[in-house]
Amino acid sequence: MARALELAIAKLAGLSDEQQEWFGRELLEQVEAMSRLRADIEIGLRELDAGRGQELDIEEVLRKVRPGHIGRSE
Repeated sequence: MARALELAIAKLAGLSDEQQEWFGRELLEQVEAMSRLRADIEIGLRELDAGRGQELDIEEVLRKVRPGHIGRSE
């Protein structure tokens, strides 16, 4: 096991069962989120390799995700 993980587990051992459970759930959520992200990236890379990518207008993307975003050209 990685040294940092071993240290974290050792520190968690001193916490209450309730706190350990909370940290365990949080860690699992992070690991699952990273696994989903990694899978999404793999899908995207395969699509790019297959020539299915398309150029994006970054200002348009920002306007969609951040309403009220003022672009450089505005």
